[in-house]
Order: sequence, then structure tokens, then C-alpha cells
Amino acid sequence: MRELSPAQRHKARVLAELAAASAEPGGPTTGSQYELQLYQLAEDRRRLKNIHSIKSKIALKAQLLPNYHAWIDAVLTAGKGGQDDVFTTILVWSIDAGDYKRAAQMAGYAMAHKMTLPDQYNRDIPTMLLDEFSEAFLHGKLAEDPAQAESILEQIGQLTEGSDVPDQARAKLHKALAYAQLQLADGDDDKPDLVGQSLNYAQSAYRHLQRALELFQGVGVKKDIEILERRLKKAEQG
Repeated sequence: MRELSPAQRHKARVLAELAAASAEPGGPTTGSQYELQLYQLAEDRRRLKNIHSIKSKIALKAQLLPNYHAWIDAVLTAGKGGQDDVFTTILVWSIDAGDYKRAAQMAGYAMAHKMTLPDQYNRDIPTMLLDEFSEAFLHGKLAEDPAQAESILEQIGQLTEGSDVPDQARAKLHKALAYAQLQLADGDDDKPDLVGQSLNYAQSAYRHLQRALELFQGVGVKKDIEILERRLKKAEQG
């Protein structure tokens, strides 16, 4: 997609806002501007399908995301909650590409309006959010900033709190949140004494680990709980 001039970007944004605002809550998004976005998305998905490397797919998604910024901004600004396959697909791509703050903002809109994912994803949005944000921390770049991770994971937990999702998915979020809080508790040290704010983080992490285990015995936190129990007991005795 060629680079647009400032005037063209402004026009595209205005047209996108009109299209987003015209969709009724829960109804389909329509209009020529939306059709253009769907066409572009189909072309980009074909490009991604021809790539076998996961790392290369993620790199391409990161490269493609700016092409959808005007549309996403318009939906967030003027949208009334119409079903939008472009928006929900770019939500997933944003998580994949590591744009976590943007993805969390989009997640709030998608959950507020009970949006659905395109059929190829085979999951509902609450389950996807729990799975993908947890994986982003446990095996991805979200772990690079534990303070941001804790904030975003807490937000995802709150957004999905009332949703009917698999216990394994929610357990994984509790595990990820516990690990983020343990990183905050330890800071740059390896197993420091737990005092002050570090103790608060550790106590909260312990509760999340216990909840994860209650939800799913195979979540893989039993040893973490044992180690943290010993550290908390030492802190109480100290």
C-alpha cells in the first residue's frame, strides 16, 4: 500500500469515522470504506498464508499494521459497536506483533460491544484475549516490561471476568499475572528478602498462583507455590 499524503490520510479518517458511526450496535459494518478495508485485509492475509516462518509472519504483521491505523482510530472514536471483522482481526495481529497497549485498548472496545472473531479463529474474543495475552507474557515480549505486563494482564482479567471461558485459559492468565508480580517483587535481585512493596507483590502473586491451580491442576505452578510459600514464611518470621 502506497504512503498517503496528510490530506489523503485526513480524508480516509473522516470516511472511516462515517462508516464506523453508521453501523448499528451488534449489526454489520457496511459501506465502501469498510469494503476497501476488507479487500486490503484479504490481500494481506494471502501474503501471510504464503509465509511458513512464524517469526516472519509476525514481522510482516508489524509492517502491515500502520495501514489499518486510520480505520481502527475511527472505530474507537466514532464506532457504535457494529460487528467489524477488520477490527477484530487487527486486534489479534496487534497482540502478535507486540503492540500490547494498543491491543488492550481495542480489547476494551471489542468486549464492551460483544464483538466476535472471524470464523477462521475458532474462538470467542474473551478466550482469545486470555490465551494470547498470557502467552505474550509467558513466551513473548510482554515479559520485557513486568510493570506494563501486570497492568495489561489485570485489565484483561477485568474485561473477561464475567465471560464463560475454559478454565485452562483463565488459569493461564492467573499464572502469567503471578509471574509478572514476582518479577516486580524481585526487581534486579535473585530471590531478595520480601519486604514492603516486594512483599505485597509476592503475596498477590501467591494468590494468583493458588487460583491458577484451583482452576486447572495441570497449569504448572505447584513448584512455584512451594517456593513462594517458603519465601513468604521467611518474610513473616523475619
